[in-house]
Amino acid sequence: MDTTQPSVLVNADAEQVWLMLREPARTAQWHGWEMEGLADEIRQIYHDDVKESPDHLRLELSMGDVFTLVPRPDGTLVTMKRGTATGEWAKYESDITEGWSIFLQQLRFALERHPHTPRRTIYVDGTSAAHTNLWDALGIDTGWLPDPGEPYEVTLTTGATLTGKVWYRTDTQLGLTVSDYAEHGDGLLILAQQAAVDGLRDHPGAQVIASTYGLGASALEAIGAQWDTFMETHFPDA
Repeated sequence: MDTTQPSVLVNADAEQVWLMLREPARTAQWHGWEMEGLADEIRQIYHDDVKESPDHLRLELSMGDVFTLVPRPDGTLVTMKRGTATGEWAKYESDITEGWSIFLQQLRFALERHPHTPRRTIYVDGTSAAHTNLWDALGIDTGWLPDPGEPYEVTLTTGATLTGKVWYRTDTQLGLTVSDYAEHGDGLLILAQQAAVDGLRDHPGAQVIASTYGLGASALEAIGAQWDTFMETHFPDA
């Protein structure tokens, strides 16, 4: 993966992808995670001072980041070409690019697996003064994980056994579909390691984003409690 131009091949036509970028209610089904102010963030990023191409294949955001959509026989290649961060934003450059990589995978998942089902998300993050490795803390041997698209089964140190398919892998991120995260089909779990960054994060960090679909309140609460406990144990500095 090009670290300056994260991209995904989505099994959907360009018109469907464009709608996910341009209709706020649809954008909310893949961008980020549930939080207070998500609607304002979507408006600021995707609608304030943006430039659309007449053919609906290019969207330039106000910070200089550019989405390009390339129709292909097997779907649509969606690429985010990063602008150059300046001033205070410069120290966040790596995190922002990693974030776009996550969001593009969430876009792909929403369109391919749950185009009409609202998501409920769980998000936790933290840092570790002990320089904890996320994969070790979870008990995941990434060297033994199957390739993307292949089925997996893994029992985490939390006690949970997850099954599904590997969605994607990079050196710092792991995406897994999880059968228990949706009433029908599957949900998406994204695990991300974060390096220490001078002036931003003194110690290595970790992010967990779980996108669930159709779960009842008790099931959603149990998943959230599991990840809260994990983060408090291994990456307690939130």
